[in-house]
Amino acid sequence: MGDKSPKSVQKKSSQKATKSTAANQKKKQNTAASSAKPKK
Repeated sequence: MGDKSPKSVQKKSSQKATKSTAANQKKKQNTAASSAKPKK
């Protein structure tokens, strides 16, 4: 599985980027949802 060809490296890095952005979006959604909730 140690494929070091430029194509596979680029694919891996793009997958990592999409993963991190998805996580960031989830965090933002969670913070927005919690801040939108009325506080008692």
